[in-house]
Amino acid sequence: MKQHRFSLNAVQNLALSFTCIILLGGFLLMLPISSRSGQSLPFLDAVFTSASAACVTGLVLYDTWTQFTFFGQAVILLLIQVGGLSFMTVTIFISMLLGRRIGLHSRAVLMDTVGALQMGGIVRLTRRILTVTAVCEGVGALLLLFWFCPRYGLRGVWMSIFHAVSAFCNAGFDLLGTGASLTTVAGEPLLNIVLMALVVCGGLGFLVWDDILTHRFRFSKWHLHSKIAFTGTLMALVLGTVAFFILEEDHAFAGVSRSQQLLMAAFQSVTPRTAGFNTADLTALSESGKLLTMVLMLIGVGSGSTGGGIKINTFAVLVLTALARVRRREDVELFGRRLDEGDIFKAFSVSIMYFMTCMLGCMVLCLDGISMDAALFESLSAMGTVGLTLGVTPTLNTAGKIVVTLMMFAGRVGSMSVLMAMVRDRPAPKLRRIPEKILIG
Repeated sequence: MKQHRFSLNAVQNLALSFTCIILLGGFLLMLPISSRSGQSLPFLDAVFTSASAACVTGLVLYDTWTQFTFFGQAVILLLIQVGGLSFMTVTIFISMLLGRRIGLHSRAVLMDTVGALQMGGIVRLTRRILTVTAVCEGVGALLLLFWFCPRYGLRGVWMSIFHAVSAFCNAGFDLLGTGASLTTVAGEPLLNIVLMALVVCGGLGFLVWDDILTHRFRFSKWHLHSKIAFTGTLMALVLGTVAFFILEEDHAFAGVSRSQQLLMAAFQSVTPRTAGFNTADLTALSESGKLLTMVLMLIGVGSGSTGGGIKINTFAVLVLTALARVRRREDVELFGRRLDEGDIFKAFSVSIMYFMTCMLGCMVLCLDGISMDAALFESLSAMGTVGLTLGVTPTLNTAGKIVVTLMMFAGRVGSMSVLMAMVRDRPAPKLRRIPEKILIG
């Protein structure tokens, strides 16, 4: 009875693991060895930075290069890597290396962590996740060497590795030391293209990569999940690039060549979902451009990926369900398959909780004197684990830092998952109540 009472379910394990990672990272970043000044960071600032790294967000109170030593940067990089893959994935991988048997409970936790569709083959999927991660980050770091090393010498090796991991995990931390992300290198094709490719690869989702490795590019053989994630990502990138190119021609992209405008438009289309790098001055975006950025932050990337947002799969389910209702159809169909009603219900539940958390965070930030548009932008960025800001993050007071930290945590673990983790499991009732219709809409 005692074992049953104190056992944790998969969602609680996930929330607890991220909490432990954040607190441990905060402690390490508080050490004098982590700061170039040799002084300890305030506890809340250290936890905020740790949460931003572990939740692969990228919102920063300090510039990563000028504030932190190599040790501090290494701690941040480790937090990004563990947070991107999830602590449980790394833990079970270590258990596999040690030859330990992976039990059913561990498999259930891992299934919830990586967003697998079924428990069968979860260990094989874990191996593929680690393989894809190693290959993408390794190739990305190798390509970035050709840009960083000629400019920074041996320091460029570390910068290449750091930016490759940060981009693939959709974290948005950089070591350029400008305090303005990548705005000073907006016209560098190699750097921009490699980072965009890494962000997209990390944002597709590991189930998509599993289908690619299993069936190559035979699209018809893929699972419905992978088809939706891949198609939705492609549409978001193309439409986003075209929209930004048109909207920001005379605003954030003014004064540069057409080719650089196109590169900046593509980058701005990629990173709000949910990488956090930016090559354009976000405060110079048009009002339409800011709104489009917030929409992309809300949608996010593929489910079961290193990024956040409500996820492109969830957004697709919402749109398809609405269209099915407009056409007076009971079933929601796509690619010759019917969507499960449980998935539709879950999509609406997740979206509502996500939206409510964003609105609550926005209201709290507004109480601190932040304008509504900047507060909403910050809230969506934190919940979507994006890392973009209109200059609000460095000015946050104590209450603001706590709220944004909690939103980053909820965005990475999932607002619905956080609430589920706080509720004790109850057996389903054997008898169901009598239904009654109400008016909707």
